[in-house]
Amino acid sequence: MKTIRIVLLGLMTLLAACESAPRGAGLQREVLAASGETTEDGTVIPEFAVEQVTRDTVAAFASWPAVGENRLGWLNRVDQPNTRIIAPGDLVSVTIWSTEDNGLLTAVGERFVTLPEMRVSSSGTVFLPYIGTIRIAGMAPETARARIEEQYFVVTPSAQVQLSMAEGRANTVSLVSGVSRPGSYPLPDQDYTVMNLIADGGGVPPGTNNPQIRLQRGSDIYGTSVSRLLDSPSLDTTLRGGDKVYVEEDDRYFLSLGAAGREALHDFPKDVVTATDALSIIGGVQENRADARGILVLRHYPAEAVRTDRTGPSHTRTVFTIDLTSADGLFSAGQFQIRPGDLVYVTESPLISTSSIFDIFGTAIGVARNTDLLFNG
Repeated sequence: MKTIRIVLLGLMTLLAACESAPRGAGLQREVLAASGETTEDGTVIPEFAVEQVTRDTVAAFASWPAVGENRLGWLNRVDQPNTRIIAPGDLVSVTIWSTEDNGLLTAVGERFVTLPEMRVSSSGTVFLPYIGTIRIAGMAPETARARIEEQYFVVTPSAQVQLSMAEGRANTVSLVSGVSRPGSYPLPDQDYTVMNLIADGGGVPPGTNNPQIRLQRGSDIYGTSVSRLLDSPSLDTTLRGGDKVYVEEDDRYFLSLGAAGREALHDFPKDVVTATDALSIIGGVQENRADARGILVLRHYPAEAVRTDRTGPSHTRTVFTIDLTSADGLFSAGQFQIRPGDLVYVTESPLISTSSIFDIFGTAIGVARNTDLLFNG
């Protein structure tokens, strides 16, 4: 018995140290332990704010300033006539047919003449022999052909005109990156859209993470995702000459630590990721370690986002707590949006330490008894 008492005394000392032993994750009470700076008047300024995610608060959190995202506007689709339009910089070729034996434009025995290719001037005009300068920019090719033929009819009554055009820079768009065949593409008509352009460029390669679209128009940049355009055809913007379109992967991410299924950096696989989505992405929580009541989302807000009227966070450092053991917590987690740069931290269950202590204690009793039998027979 003396041997048992000695062994147990040593084990009790070991158990007393278990509380401070290293663990894979902190307990919720440890992570949220409040501390702060005390001002001269005795006011304590906390190091961070703690907010519980429930059905009563999740809507308010959604209205708080978004962080970690470069929010870009987008342009709705504007239906246009399905026709080509001549623009400054386009190249036009004019062929004039005539039945006259000795016309102004054709030599003896000739029935047609093709004029040298002309570039539409910045003012939208071209110069044609015998009729002078004529404006054709803004017209469909057929309209311009009829206009030119009408003018030539005055000097050559039998004239018939053919017109062809090749789009210049003002009537082309650039597909810069993120597709199989980037390059410069002519606008086949006025109703040419972003998705038409991406399709003509070979589409987005498989495996591109939540592909994002950037549209540069002049000095303005607009942005959205491919999935959003597929879901809302009214957002499939009609392109203009000179537009530049880029397709790139979504570069947003969040992190997971603690007793999570995976401790890693995770890309956003879609435009909106909720806390429920995030837990699925990280592989859930470790059943034998995690505290389902202690799912924490740590977020840093800029100083200008801080508010005192609940229209924004009360502190730049904010910890959102989620309880997955209640229906309200589960539903609310499905509505709470994860922001880029967030840390999803799964705390460790306090029962783990208790369980470990009892396991050690049970083992200790067995060891002590075996030791006593060995030395005392």
